[in-house]
Amino acid sequence: MTDSPMPAASGPHSTAGPDEADTEALRQRALTALLTARERTTLLTDSVDDHELTAQHSPLMSPLVWDLAHIGNQEELWLLRGVAGREAMRPEIDGLYDAFEHPRATRPSLPLLAPAEARTYAAEVRGRALDVLDGTALHGDRPLVRAGFAFGMIAQHEQQHDETMLITHQLRSGPAVLTAPVPPPAPADAAGLPDEVLVPGGPFTMGTSTEPWALDNERPAHVRDVPDFFIDTTPVTCGAYQGFVEDGGYTERRWWAPEGWAMVREHELTAPLFWYRDAGQWLRRRFGVTETVPETEPVLHVSWYEADAYARWAGRRLPSEAEWEKAARHDPASGRSLRYPWGDEDPTPERSNLGQRHLRPAPAGAYAAGESPLGVRQLIGDVWEWTSSDFLPYPGFAAFPYREYSEVFFGPAHKVLRGGSFAVDPVACRGTFRNWDLPVRRQIFSGFRTARDL
Repeated sequence: MTDSPMPAASGPHSTAGPDEADTEALRQRALTALLTARERTTLLTDSVDDHELTAQHSPLMSPLVWDLAHIGNQEELWLLRGVAGREAMRPEIDGLYDAFEHPRATRPSLPLLAPAEARTYAAEVRGRALDVLDGTALHGDRPLVRAGFAFGMIAQHEQQHDETMLITHQLRSGPAVLTAPVPPPAPADAAGLPDEVLVPGGPFTMGTSTEPWALDNERPAHVRDVPDFFIDTTPVTCGAYQGFVEDGGYTERRWWAPEGWAMVREHELTAPLFWYRDAGQWLRRRFGVTETVPETEPVLHVSWYEADAYARWAGRRLPSEAEWEKAARHDPASGRSLRYPWGDEDPTPERSNLGQRHLRPAPAGAYAAGESPLGVRQLIGDVWEWTSSDFLPYPGFAAFPYREYSEVFFGPAHKVLRGGSFAVDPVACRGTFRNWDLPVRRQIFSGFRTARDL
């Protein structure tokens, strides 16, 4: 997902607003989301020194200090200026932190705020933003604040940058600075799970018109009809992908889309990003630690082209976005679409691997409490899952609150990813959430599962 620009004119929003009795619950939810995001931002930026904050660890990524000040700038633009109508605190820096004005590769050359100044600015904005939250009515006719939308949008934006910053941590060289406990093991029944699950064809409701903090590309709810298909019960594992690698997958042109084959040849790719072969075994580097590639974990750091090539090699295909969402949300018993695979309740640690809690995917077959009514597991969390679909608007799409969040990216250049990863916070992950990226991207926390026709 891309960075956010400065505000544009507001547009329509279809969510019905809450009544006054719901306002305090919404206010508390927004407060919790904002505080949780800032706690994660602080950990990611305080864990390295100023030199590491200002360095560019990859031309694909911004310096961490840019993300920090950008987070504050977006919060000021939308909550202090957009919601509260206040004067700009630092108007001279708006252009520096406009993601559309400056590509990531050029941001280190900008006169960015120094680390201490960026921290002070972000903290000052946050203090004022919490005052705005405390004094703003979250009901009424104003779309930007109805149901706390602007506050939820900013919490999601910060968490999205926390994921981006975690990617930067993975790309940086040097010893580990982040630690986390390992995920829970797969339950005893994981070994006996079927390889695939049949998803019955027919209509279902895709997208949402009721989720209060859903972003514009998730809207509106609409009916889709897909034929019967099979989908993998779990994401493709490192062990399964290793079979593709060792069968010469990266040397056989027939498995690859033309652009993917060109990428393989140009960059001499032989395995997923961060994998390498040593003394007869596959190793990987993960947040500064070298470890044996875990065969039971979902494969990570593969591009769309790699996912597509594996699927062809396996005699299968990537699921479409509509197929993925039907597998994740459709409940055959009631005929309705659920908020999450397990139901309408919010994510919990027993249901999904989210929030940078473990800093790695859980073994395939984990989180039995989070499986869908059809028996598909790990659809939320662990790894972003590539789909075969281009990033396109839903019927009736309306940009809100600015075109640059989604609309300017629609088209065949970007592929859709679904489901979230271990790096995503629950506030920015739900059954309708849509991510998108270029099909060459490998640094993101991306994996996949495959499908086939009946």
